[in-house]
Amino acid sequence: MAIRANFPLLDTSVNGAPLAYLDSAATSQKPRIVLDAERDFLERSNAAVHRGAHTLAAEATELYEDARAAVAGFVGAAEDDLVWTHGATEGLNLVAASIGHATLGRGAPASAGLALHPGDELVVTEAEHHANIIPWQELVARTGAVLRVIRIRDDGSLDLDHAAEVIGSRTRVVAFTHVSNVLGIVNPVAEIVALAREVGAITVLDACQSAPHLPLDLPGLGVDLAVFSGHKMQGPYGIGGLYGRREVLAALPPFLTGGSMISRVTFERTEFLPPPQRFEAGTQPVSQAVALAAATRYLESIGLDRIHAHEQTLERHLREGLGEIEGVRLLGTGGPGAERVALQAFVVEGVHAHDVGQFLDARGIAVRVGHHCAEPVHARLGVTASVRASAALYNTVDEVDRMLDAVAGVRGFFGVEGIRA
Repeated sequence: MAIRANFPLLDTSVNGAPLAYLDSAATSQKPRIVLDAERDFLERSNAAVHRGAHTLAAEATELYEDARAAVAGFVGAAEDDLVWTHGATEGLNLVAASIGHATLGRGAPASAGLALHPGDELVVTEAEHHANIIPWQELVARTGAVLRVIRIRDDGSLDLDHAAEVIGSRTRVVAFTHVSNVLGIVNPVAEIVALAREVGAITVLDACQSAPHLPLDLPGLGVDLAVFSGHKMQGPYGIGGLYGRREVLAALPPFLTGGSMISRVTFERTEFLPPPQRFEAGTQPVSQAVALAAATRYLESIGLDRIHAHEQTLERHLREGLGEIEGVRLLGTGGPGAERVALQAFVVEGVHAHDVGQFLDARGIAVRVGHHCAEPVHARLGVTASVRASAALYNTVDEVDRMLDAVAGVRGFFGVEGIRA
């Protein structure tokens, strides 16, 4: 497989067996071109950006902003609509904190439109990652607003009837995941955006699990704000992006303050730069930005449609294979016709998820175990932990078969065949 050869780490063994890396939803492996891009920048072009007048600083600044344009284009956005963050978690905290600052009366006149009042409502879903729950919990604690939750059905799909009940005249923000990191189901973005628009609420999309796997056009989806994380899309750690519609970004007050995000400072007052620089205080993740741009160019060179088609083959094989193993319960089947990515969480009856993970790891198969930073959705489905297998463009059907064969032997190994959990 030519694509697989681009990923050095995959050519290794774990516990005496060839590595089958099925944990890309946690973090993806990086192609050599991404590793080389970051190293090349540090060896040849390293300098502070937007600060120096010398040749090297100008070159570094150009590479940094070229990277912004490349990554923005990857998600269908204009370069000025992409804010660099240190990851999706920071992006979500940025939005929540900025709305909190607007509530305190900070920011431009347009910021007043974002201010919250006691009794206003912020809406999330039961399927969210903790990073898309806790910042909103903190915001309601500071403002007197209320956090409301859209239910999921037993099959993991979003209950749109309940969404229509929850999203109402007091709703100010609707924050939801594009693809759950536990359920793997692609949520109905258009329907949620339409409900939010009817009441004048802004939408915040967590695109971490969709950006590497689906052709993504964030402006086309109609969301106001969206976050994604570099290390989940074949890029480096320590960088992510916040996309925002220009008027929404312009209304958000600054989150972090300091150097690089100001136009003028006196002891009496400070004038801030417009977005995106307004939200990029301090030392920028320059080499990481260059490497993330290399990652998006790499994915584009293969083609997101081609990647999606390959991963759909893996998804069906994974889900159908697990479904045929006695004693295995799938989380988030999504019902007939549900659109999914190549991610499946499951429970083996009578065997703790951690024991399943160790059993697989002993055979060179890397999966994720636990609650995957999504305790509420596990609680909703009546489990405390699950095993999650997640594939990416570099995985093969043979690797999925290895995992399926191993899972089929788990209950016998632990002596729980015929025992109900």
